[in-house]
Amino acid sequence: MPRPSTGIPSPAWTDPDCPVARTLDLVGDRWSLLVIRDAMDGARSFTDFQRRTGIARNILTDRLRKLTAHGVLTQRTAPSGRRLQYVLTGAGRDLFPVLLTLRQWGERHAFEPGEPHSTLVDRHGARVPDVEPTGADGAVVDADTTHVRKTGSERHR
Repeated sequence: MPRPSTGIPSPAWTDPDCPVARTLDLVGDRWSLLVIRDAMDGARSFTDFQRRTGIARNILTDRLRKLTAHGVLTQRTAPSGRRLQYVLTGAGRDLFPVLLTLRQWGERHAFEPGEPHSTLVDRHGARVPDVEPTGADGAVVDADTTHVRKTGSERHR
């Protein structure tokens, strides 16, 4: 589903007016997000991604092709000059806050209290603080304090 260049939404979009739905159409499956996660953590080769995720070769091939076609990853020649590697584009790096909030939600809701899990740390080794979105006035915003300004045909957040 390439980005429409004519301004006319692609008929393949789940919900053409909703940014959440379009994003999920592009990167919303489990394997795509795990590939992006691993690219952020230094994976570059097909073998790296396969080893880290355990994904079947045919599915990994499909996800790498899709993420490259949609500008989330790009291919470049490895320093050895013998292979191609996958590297996040600016659009791919822009998904960092998405993965961070998914991670933090998982830390709060997908583990039993005291159950061990990996921890994301900054360059100084300190745990990355919880993300709290704020509005223009600096106040924390959430589902109760926001609403979607819909276009003519949009139905969902």
